[in-house]
Amino acid sequence: MTAAGRSVSAEMPVPTCPGWVTRDLIRHVGGVHRWATSFVAEARSQPGSQTLEEVAGGWPSDEEQADWFEAGYLRLVSVLEAAPPDLQCWTFMAASSPLAFWSRRQAHETAIHRIDAELAAGRTVAHLSPCTPAFAADGIDELLTGFWPRRSATARAETPVTLGVGCTDDAGDWVVTMGPEGVQTSVGTGETTCSVRGAACDLYFALWNRGGSESLQIEGDRAVLAQFGEAMQVRWT
Repeated sequence: MTAAGRSVSAEMPVPTCPGWVTRDLIRHVGGVHRWATSFVAEARSQPGSQTLEEVAGGWPSDEEQADWFEAGYLRLVSVLEAAPPDLQCWTFMAASSPLAFWSRRQAHETAIHRIDAELAAGRTVAHLSPCTPAFAADGIDELLTGFWPRRSATARAETPVTLGVGCTDDAGDWVVTMGPEGVQTSVGTGETTCSVRGAACDLYFALWNRGGSESLQIEGDRAVLAQFGEAMQVRWT
C-alpha cells in the first residue's frame, strides 16, 4: 500500500470500494492501524467514540500520506511484537487472546486493502500479489466464523440456505447457514444448498468480494453464493 501511495494519484478511484479514491483508502487503513495500536499499546478496555481522523490526529496532506501510512504500519508492527502474551484489552470478536485477535485482524485488514490498492493502481485480479494458502485459509476462517455471524441482526433468510466452503490446497472446510434467526457457521463439511471450493487464496479474495469466481468449483444453486456475497459485505461503521 505504501507503494501505491507513492505511485498513484490520490484521486484515483478504488474499484472495489465504491465512492473511494486512493486518498480515502490510505487514510482508512492508516487510521485503523493507529486505532488498533492504541488498544494494544495502552491496554485499553473500552472501544471509545473517537473518529478515525481524531485517532490519527488529523489527516496528512496528499504529499505526506505515503510516509504517514508507513510510519503507522511500522508502529503497529512494533507494538504487536513488544506486547506481552497475557495482554488484556478490548476486542470485538472471539480469539484465543487479545494479542492474537489484534495480530490476526490487522494482518487481514492490511492484506485485503492491499488488494484494493493494487486494483486502484491498475493491476487485474489475475495479477494480484498472492497470499500463502495458510494465511488465506486463516483469513477465510476469520471471515466465516467471526464477521459473518456478527451480521445476524440484518442478514436473514426466511427459507434457510447453506453455503459450503472448502480449500483445495490447505486444511479448511466450513458450512454457513443463513436462516430466520441469522447466520451460523460450523467448521467441517455437511449438506449444503451450494458449495464452493478452490485454492485458498482464490477463495479468500472472492469471499471478501475482491476477486471473481472463475477459478472456483461451484456446485448447487449458484444464486446462494451471490446471496451470501451481497448480505455479508463487511463495512466500517
